[in-house]
Amino acid sequence: MDSTVDSLNNAYQEFVVAAANVLEAKEISSAQKTAATDAAVENFKQIWELFRVACDQADEFVEPVKQRIGSECLVDEATGSLAGKPGQSASTGLPPISAVQLEQMSKAVRWLVIELQHGSGTGAAHSHPSAPFDARFSEDAAQ
Repeated sequence: MDSTVDSLNNAYQEFVVAAANVLEAKEISSAQKTAATDAAVENFKQIWELFRVACDQADEFVEPVKQRIGSECLVDEATGSLAGKPGQSASTGLPPISAVQLEQMSKAVRWLVIELQHGSGTGAAHSHPSAPFDARFSEDAAQ
């Protein structure tokens, strides 16, 4: 994680320096297009792409961690594992379910959504094609 943060920080610092170099080159040339301003802009474009790559890499690191933490919290809540922990409400009014049951229900819901998105079932007209559900689940992507 530290290397991801360091990489993103370094890319950001280089991005800021490249932007400042463009502004400085334009100021020196009185906003006229010169070889120096062209070079500064070209360098800025390259640094911008590197910064975007660093952001994408950081996102690729963060997203699975975020999903795993969310899943663990959901399982803890559903199975009642939070009961008895200080500062947590133990009474939800629903009996806890097992992690196996939760996983089975989750897969069933995903399959129903996939079927609806592919046009089968009665609710296909109500699916939202711009937000594919199965792309958020790594186990669905392989199917």
